[in-house]
Amino acid sequence: MAEQYYFILTALPALPELGESAPMGLREFRQLAREEASASTMVDAVLLEQDILSREAVGAGEIEQADGIVLTSDQIAGDEPLPEFLTSTVNRQYRITGDSVWEALYRYVHRIGTERKNLFLREWADFEVSLRNALARERAEKLGLDAHAYLVAADVDDAESMEDTVSAWAKADDPLSAMRVLDERRREWLEEHSKYFSFAADELLAYARGLVLVNRWQTLNK
Repeated sequence: MAEQYYFILTALPALPELGESAPMGLREFRQLAREEASASTMVDAVLLEQDILSREAVGAGEIEQADGIVLTSDQIAGDEPLPEFLTSTVNRQYRITGDSVWEALYRYVHRIGTERKNLFLREWADFEVSLRNALARERAEKLGLDAHAYLVAADVDDAESMEDTVSAWAKADDPLSAMRVLDERRREWLEEHSKYFSFAADELLAYARGLVLVNRWQTLNK
């Protein structure tokens, strides 16, 4: 029987809509989740996305610094190397250097999901790959570029499932509205895969992912 997480899931506050105040920070949540030793590695795999986004923002000069959640602040600042599992082993050239980290992340999440026999992690990695690659294809087509050079983990890509989302994203009035389209689709996906009241790892991981999105929009609204 799969392990269940009654205590932490019944103690966690409900997640609000995107744009409302987050009920807790990501580091606070991670500290709670680490008490569930059997789930901590899987939770960290979900939270890593925010650290990589912060690392890109620091590298682009959008923000001066960021505190790490799973990674250290020095790793986010680029002053320390990333963990080995975020170093891509794929034998290919990346047009955008940072794409190698994203591909390594998605493959790591997929591997952890396989090792832990967790369907949520594998399906979430596939979903994010499909969404990212669908956007890359749309941008490449508009700019007359070769889309293949901008794809990550294309072997698990399902572009057709993202057509409606990409269409709505392309029609958005401004970048913030476009981002809202993507994160609302992510929230919908979580509703479909969270397995509410199962008290299983999938439900805990879906909460972790939802909390990332809520915290993201709280920051954007500031």
